[in-house]
Amino acid sequence: MPLEAPARIVGELTSRGYNAEREAVTRLAGASDPGAALERVLEAVPEDALVVRTEHVEAALSADAPDAARAEPTAVPDGDSTPSVSTGTDPDPGDEPAGATPVETGGSLPADRSVDPAKRALEIIGDMTGQSTGTGEYEDFVSVFRDRLDRLGGKLKGRVNHRPATAIQDMPGGSEVAMVGLVNDIRSTASGHWLIELEDATGTFPWLVMKDREYVDLVDELLCDEVLAMEGTLADDSGIAFVDSLHFPDVPRTHEPSTADRHVQAALISDVHVGSQEFMADAWNAFADWLHTAEAEHVEYLLLAGDMVEGVGVYPDQDEELDIVDIYEQYEAFSEHLKKIPGDIEIVMIPGNHDAVRLAEPQPGFDEELREIMSAHDPRIVSNPSMVTLEGVSVLMYHGVSLDEVIAELPEDKASYDDPHKAMYHLLKKRHVAPQFGGHTRLAPEEEDYLVIDEVPDIFHTGHVHKLGFGKYHDVLAINSGCWQAQTDFQKSVNIDPDAGFAPIVDLDTLDVTVQKFS
Repeated sequence: MPLEAPARIVGELTSRGYNAEREAVTRLAGASDPGAALERVLEAVPEDALVVRTEHVEAALSADAPDAARAEPTAVPDGDSTPSVSTGTDPDPGDEPAGATPVETGGSLPADRSVDPAKRALEIIGDMTGQSTGTGEYEDFVSVFRDRLDRLGGKLKGRVNHRPATAIQDMPGGSEVAMVGLVNDIRSTASGHWLIELEDATGTFPWLVMKDREYVDLVDELLCDEVLAMEGTLADDSGIAFVDSLHFPDVPRTHEPSTADRHVQAALISDVHVGSQEFMADAWNAFADWLHTAEAEHVEYLLLAGDMVEGVGVYPDQDEELDIVDIYEQYEAFSEHLKKIPGDIEIVMIPGNHDAVRLAEPQPGFDEELREIMSAHDPRIVSNPSMVTLEGVSVLMYHGVSLDEVIAELPEDKASYDDPHKAMYHLLKKRHVAPQFGGHTRLAPEEEDYLVIDEVPDIFHTGHVHKLGFGKYHDVLAINSGCWQAQTDFQKSVNIDPDAGFAPIVDLDTLDVTVQKFS
């Protein structure tokens, strides 16, 4: 196979056990015979080398080149074997997903795209892989909810003069009261009012939201098991409190996001679904080729928010839509596609509900066998969810199964599949990625609640719903990154029209977003 395309050079190097600096790949691609040049380089690299560096390429090429050819290499000219990507026929404006700004892709390889590793800084926070202790016993469930109440309640108790449920019951009628607790029940009364039952460590207490109050619309946003603070007035018999105000843990309006000190970018993608008959290999290859171009020279990080493969037995009759039926072969195929990504890009991956890990959240990262299969470029494989810090910019990565629940429970004007980022706003407001227990989202009992959003992220990145959308909530950038899978028969049956073949690119120095389109 010819090796003119940088993606193919990276794939060949990875198959032989090497990573490579981007500049090294660029110079190999610019050689008169890239295949022969690659062989010379591999013969010359030290035996203990794991990364093919620019100096290795320069030494190997200059050893056989005439003096006139030993000058500093220049950019590969347009029209040569430079990868370029066409977006094809422009879609109608009405076909573009919410928030997307498609950008024409393509461009020449730069002469100098070397990356200084010393400038990079990547830190993983909150990876619970290997930390799972839950056994499914009753006490485990008590522990996780107690931890949730303690941590999120702590964010609310400074805002209200709270009292335990049992203390409120003993207060005289007409008293001003406040309570912080978990939402235990939500129901309407015969008169059209709303009864909210809060629970804390001491017991439960009912709160009545009158239908004519200005904040009654907030009741539509409530989910069972989320943490709230309520203030109000006790009835004469002290058996119920009339709500005057309610408070979410929320992101402070004073939140100021961090940014990188230099111009560097991250590509945020999810839901690749290798193994499906509808996996869009051409779009993925176009994306990988684009990452080798001058236009993408500042993309140094790739964050993948779950569903690397299609999986097996995830939904009814899925086997009829599989191109690869063995789960391990699916991951091997995914790894081959991953090898096409430039070798110097830092990759972080979390699992999703189609991946071969437990369904209950939090999901630990993959086992050692799967990690070995997906070892191309030595990606950071962490749990779902996890917080990743890229050069000071914190990114909360969560696959996003709970978005189905948020969209199903909330009114359409507050959360919908067409605007997935708006559903994400509610998770930020509740400071929890999956607040409701016992519904669509499976939750694992642990000693602590790994799904609490303790620290406010600068970027919140999800996938799962196969829709593209992004926006800001209290200066937190929320991105749902679409997918790389065309519409399946199952998706048709549930009326999901995916946004496929898009790659949101975030400038970490400004938090601006550009969407590259490859389908």
